[in-house]
Amino acid sequence: MQRIVPGPAHALYTAGATRTLEAAAAARLPPHTLMQRAGLATARLALALAPHAQRWWIACGPGNNGGDGLEAALHLQAWGKTPLVSWLGSPEHAPADARASHARALAAGVPFVTEPPADCEAAIDALLGTGSSRAPEGRLAQWITHLNALDVPVLAVDLPSGLDADTGRAWDASVQATHTLSLLTLKPGLYTGQGRDLGGEVWFDTLGVDATSHPSQALLNATPAPSARRHASHKGSYGDVAVIDGAPGMGGAALLAARAALHHGAGRVYVCLLDGSGLLLDPGQPELMLRDPAALDPGTLSVVAGCGGGDAIRTVLPRLLSAAPRLVLDADALNAIARDPQLQTQLRARHARGHATVLTPHPLEAARLLGCNAAEVQQDRLHAAQALVQQHQACVVLKGSGTVIAAPGTRPVINPTGNARLATAGTGDVLAGLIGARLAAGAEAFAAACAAVWLHGQAAEAWPAAQPLTAGALAQHV
Repeated sequence: MQRIVPGPAHALYTAGATRTLEAAAAARLPPHTLMQRAGLATARLALALAPHAQRWWIACGPGNNGGDGLEAALHLQAWGKTPLVSWLGSPEHAPADARASHARALAAGVPFVTEPPADCEAAIDALLGTGSSRAPEGRLAQWITHLNALDVPVLAVDLPSGLDADTGRAWDASVQATHTLSLLTLKPGLYTGQGRDLGGEVWFDTLGVDATSHPSQALLNATPAPSARRHASHKGSYGDVAVIDGAPGMGGAALLAARAALHHGAGRVYVCLLDGSGLLLDPGQPELMLRDPAALDPGTLSVVAGCGGGDAIRTVLPRLLSAAPRLVLDADALNAIARDPQLQTQLRARHARGHATVLTPHPLEAARLLGCNAAEVQQDRLHAAQALVQQHQACVVLKGSGTVIAAPGTRPVINPTGNARLATAGTGDVLAGLIGARLAAGAEAFAAACAAVWLHGQAAEAWPAAQPLTAGALAQHV
């Protein structure tokens, strides 16, 4: 068993892939083995998380997730604890494994209660797991409400009940766990959408099953390797970034992206404003070089476009899409592309020419590109990111809780770093600048996006609690 923390890469499996793996493993093992292993793993973690808790409420659903909870109750009782089990199942309708666990619990004298106890010191959510296919109702919804009202540790078995394993979408009645023990595989839904809020601290137990022979559907983003600079190098060794943005009143967005690229190691950074002034005073960052967009050759640069570009970005996009070998498209550039089929055609053509392109939409911008609404994007973020890749043949960074990075010919990645402190104006511009710097240094699009997103989120997590996080400070920190 291991606690999952941002750092190493981990394979992520959908509920369907997990069921396939589970069936293959069960066929090789004696009957009931996996459920017994799951119950033991749950009980061990429960005891470690709340060693002094005596009275445990174990809320068990009618399926195999409930069977895992019944097995956990057996172990807790054997270790001197008092497990109070509420079971929504019945022997005549329960799956075979869960029925066997129920019989074992009865034989061992595990106490069953029909109503949630008011005086438990810890709780286990074994109601649904990956079996959440519709909104909880009736007693199930009532028990979820009771779990959420408890001021005690709540350990969810496999998934918080009500959370979708594949998408991170949650029903209104969903368990807010303090800890989750993901069994057999790690599920994407724990790391994107509402999963990061509901799952609490995530732990993982393989139950002794090797999943490496089964392909995963996604990966958890890994810590980028530190980049070492050679002594015999110069500013030209690390590439040039041009930030082409800054519609009237939006010059700050361009500066944020440019500052981020500079502080992330780009050799030279040009700021090209679209407000017609050609001038912008930035006394705090004199290294930034101001250029007229019309006089700049995008064919030799990594270009960041759309950060505060307004409608003006539309006039320069055809040239950038055609000529820039490395291009990050954000915000207003994405909105312009969503409205213009000709720009969409140009965007798709870049992949065939070997040009690197990274799109960085938030859910609403992604919805405009896909012709749907933001709620539909959020219902299945992995699918939305992959649909954007298929539609535009580019690397996509779908921002949000559990940012999804996807690209042609690769498994998508979900990023585990970051927090709500990034929910402030300008942090997306900083991310675009970071990706631009990585592209300028020679990274391919997917690797550049994965590394930049991880570092962007990690910086927010490491930010001192007493110090406000602003985009300007973040740009310099990373």
